[in-house]
Formats: sequence, structure tokens, C-alpha cells
Amino acid sequence: MRREQLEENQIELYAVALAAGVGLGLWHPNFGASLEYLISPVLAVLLYSMFTQIPFLQLRAAFANKRFTAALLIVNFIIVPIVVWFLSLLLPEHPPLLLGVYLVLLTPCIDYVVVFTHLGSGNARLVLASTPLLLITQMLLLPVYLWLFMGEQAAQVMSAEPFLEAFLVLIVFPLGLALSTEFWAKRRRSGAIWLEVTAWLPVPFMAMTFLFVVASQIGRLDEYLPVVKQVVPIYIAFMAVMPFLARLTAYAFRLDTQAGRALIFSAGTRNSLVVLPLALALPDGWILASVVIVTQTLVELVGELIYIRWVPAMLLQESKSLEISKTFSKRNNQDQYVALLPGKIMHSEDIYSRNYHLLPLAAIAINKLQTAYGVPLFHVRLAEKISKYLM
Repeated sequence: MRREQLEENQIELYAVALAAGVGLGLWHPNFGASLEYLISPVLAVLLYSMFTQIPFLQLRAAFANKRFTAALLIVNFIIVPIVVWFLSLLLPEHPPLLLGVYLVLLTPCIDYVVVFTHLGSGNARLVLASTPLLLITQMLLLPVYLWLFMGEQAAQVMSAEPFLEAFLVLIVFPLGLALSTEFWAKRRRSGAIWLEVTAWLPVPFMAMTFLFVVASQIGRLDEYLPVVKQVVPIYIAFMAVMPFLARLTAYAFRLDTQAGRALIFSAGTRNSLVVLPLALALPDGWILASVVIVTQTLVELVGELIYIRWVPAMLLQESKSLEISKTFSKRNNQDQYVALLPGKIMHSEDIYSRNYHLLPLAAIAINKLQTAYGVPLFHVRLAEKISKYLM
């Protein structure tokens, strides 16, 4: 089987994994719960393979579009924490519940946000270039936010040996290994070959993650159902409010249409896969945090399907042809667009000089093509596959 075939059929594979996880967890709860011990090693490999697709060695590219970078940091690390704090006031004072909500809502997504931004006609390339910055910043600021919101309770949990061990083994170690792999690939052909091998890993290990997480946690959802019902409206409110706040921020920073959409998707999409192993490593009295995070993932998937239709069609519609032509004529490093046309690659200057900017539909089509250009094949294949199901 070719990797392209695997990626083209990943949606079916994930559906089978989820169904198998539900069936296994309900049919044999004890066996399903025992699969929790496999989540950490599988997640470690999954995160490593996903980290290798993040262009850490191109971190400077995240700063090429300074206005987008500033807007991204302000939305995710100033506006989002304020919104989360206000929403948390509506929840009961139950530390494990609050910790789960804080862990998942305070960390912006670095993986599937690329896919959904592409599906929502946003600038997925900008999001991809920003993923290293987002990951580093959230890892630095998350302890600060938890201390501000929870005080000594957060300090006690974060100082617990299992939490620190999970952070080092499942986050720091895969991240460091991914960085080493990228350096190796840049300097040696053998490293480039291994980097290509790692591109095979996200799909099967994502399926295994879904299987093990659902099978081991499905029983707890029923056990904690009264509490879970309280967080679902919070997650829905978060996904409803953040697009409007991100839209206002995009307007304040004068972002173009595609960059504004990218900002909206980043603001509304959270990093559950990265923080889940941290929650699973907590003591037994805090196990509710992992259930809360899994619940957010399910709510978010539904919300993203609404986003990809609503954001480009209603919240942030396509600019007029004049605005599009201005976008194509920008001269900074980030905006030297490259459009993939049938049979050849053309720079934005060529497109502009040949009057493509006078054809709004052609400009929009080119803009969508350039959004996909440069995005890892894993994400593009997934985006194409999901779009077929939505048509």
C-alpha cells in the first residue's frame, strides 16, 4: 500500500477505530480500562510523528507576517485566557473538573487546526508556520495560567511526580527527538529518508489512540455523566464566542481574509491530544480531568464541521476582487504567494501581470490552491477526504 492510499482512507480507519473502541469498552469494560496503559506509549509515538511535521527549523517564518503573529499571540494567550476564566465562573468549584477545562481550553491546537483551516478556506500555510511558536509559548505559559486560576492546588498537581514524568516523557522527549530528526534530515540523506518514514506514522497511531482512549474512557463517561453535562455548554459557548472575538482582532490588525479565517480557526481549536497524557498521569482523585478533555474533543469535532461552512460563508466572507488583487501584490516575505497552476508553478507577480486579478473567481481559486501549497501531505489528504463527506 502506498502512503497516499493510507491517507486517502484515513477517515474510514478512524471511524472503525472509534466504533471498535466504543464496542470494546461497553462489551468488556475491565479489558477496555486496561488499555489505558497503552495510551502513553502510543501517544508518545503519535506526538513524535506529528512534531516531525512541524517546521521547527523554519521558526523565523512565523514572524514573516508580523501582524498575523501578533494577532495570533494576543488571541490565544490574552483573549482566550480571559474568556476561559469568565466561563469557568459558571462551573462548580470542583478542582479536577476545572483543571481539565483549563488544560484543554488554554492550549491552542497545533495539528488538526491546519486541516480545518484549509477546509474553511483560510491560510493554512500561515497556521502551519506558526505551530512551533504556538507549541513553545503554550508550554511556557500553561503553568503560569494554572497557577493564576487555581493557586496552590495547581502547584501541588504540577509538582506531582507522575505529572512531571508524563510531561518529560510524552511532550519534552518526543519534541526533542523531532527537533533532532529535523536537524538530521537537513544534513544527511539518511535523516531525510527517516523523516519520510515518520510521515507514515500519524494515521495508524492516530487510529490506535482513538481506539485505546475511547475503549478505556467510555465507562467513565457514564460514571461522570452528571458532571460532564455541566462542561458541554461551556465548550459550546467557547466555540461560539471565540470566532467573533478573533474576527474583531483580525479587523484591528488589518489582516486579509484568509489570514483572518486562520486566526478564527486557531482561536476556536484546542490542543486536546497534547494535554491528554498529562491528565491521564494525574492521581486517581483527578481522573475526571481526562474525561473532561475527551468530552471537549467530541464537542470540538462537531463545532469544526460547523466552522468550515459558517466562517467563510457568513462570518468572514471572501473579499472583493480589488482586495484580492491587493493581496496578490504584497511584497513582504510571507506574501510572496506561489500558485500551483496546471502544468507549472507561477509566482504572484506573474499572476498579477497577466490580469488574473481581474477575474474574481480565478483569484479565489488560486488563493485556495496556494493555501494548500506547502501543507504536509498528511493534512491535505485528510482535508480532501473530509470535504468529500461534507459535499
